[in-house]
Amino acid sequence: MRFNPAQRLTRSELMLDVAIAVGVFVVSLGLLASGGTAFGDGSEIDGLGVGLTALASLPLVARRIAPTAVFVVTAAASAVLYGVTEIAGPPIGPTVALYGLASRGDGSRARTRLTLTLVVALLVAHVTASGLAEERFPGAELLFAVLLWGGTWLAGDRARLRRERMAELEERALRAERDAERERLLAAAEERTRIARDLHDSAGHAINVILVHAGLGRLRSEDGPDEVREAFTTIEEVARETVGEIDQLVGVLRDDSSSANGRNEVEPPPGLAALDALLQRHRDAGLQLTATVAGERRALPPSVDRGAYRILQEALTNAARHGTGSARVEVRFGPRTLDVTVANPLLEPASARPPGGGHGVIGMRERAAGLGGSLHAGARDGRFEVQASLPFGGDAE
Repeated sequence: MRFNPAQRLTRSELMLDVAIAVGVFVVSLGLLASGGTAFGDGSEIDGLGVGLTALASLPLVARRIAPTAVFVVTAAASAVLYGVTEIAGPPIGPTVALYGLASRGDGSRARTRLTLTLVVALLVAHVTASGLAEERFPGAELLFAVLLWGGTWLAGDRARLRRERMAELEERALRAERDAERERLLAAAEERTRIARDLHDSAGHAINVILVHAGLGRLRSEDGPDEVREAFTTIEEVARETVGEIDQLVGVLRDDSSSANGRNEVEPPPGLAALDALLQRHRDAGLQLTATVAGERRALPPSVDRGAYRILQEALTNAARHGTGSARVEVRFGPRTLDVTVANPLLEPASARPPGGGHGVIGMRERAAGLGGSLHAGARDGRFEVQASLPFGGDAE
């Protein structure tokens, strides 16, 4: 395996390799001392033996980075050492390096054959050097070396296969997770399509019925009072606008990609710039309104602008449904907040909130809270008041 500059070891791995190299060096020195040298009296260790022992063990520090080079160096140094020295024990350094070489192969047949050829060549060289040093045929040493290095190779190869199997299992788990997420998104898309279809079929049909009957009522009231004709005209306009908004929403729900590339996008709801049109629409429907705008008008963040409009829209709808036919609207631009107030007399002073569970009030309160503001709604002195405070900062644009 070639040196890979991009491959970096963790601190723990480096410390472990250093400890292994030093440990093998110390043990090899002990075996060298037990066996003696060809140039001494058997009780001392000469510098050549120490140097070859170091060369056969200390390169193990780099066994994870360059396993082939480490094995060649340690095996060659060990072969020379066994050729000039009597050592009481097997070559530990090359054996450890061989395990690292087998465990870090890529599993390809060509590379495996090349590596095994290199291992056999160094094994023969090692045994031959040992036999020449002892001046006899190293039959026992050859058998022991084959068993030792063969078993080491098999152990390292099994470790490689186990690591590859674990990596494959992890990849399968990640692939299964991605497939499950894709299935979930597909199911969500199908559910969105179903909701879009149901919304279009139910709400769209109901509003179209309202639109048709409003038009019919307007035609039949041509000779009636102007207020009646204006009321039917307002109903038609509101129904037609609502149908258009539903069509846009359904288009986005049915095709998310269309909204991503800029087509069939839902137009943003109007803000306070459309306040006059909103008030006029309710006046045409018969609601008597007084409206005041206080403070210096300024550009608002889009979310606050649209939120204030929706709160006013819902509050005026409640006033028209549950009031006596009149309402007061006040919009105040403060230094950092926009204050909106809608008050209307109640049909019955005891009514603390509109009938139907007050879902409109809950929706307004949640909208205000989502913008970081607050909303208070309730009956007071025979009037129902909605007071909202929406922060926008001091430098909104």
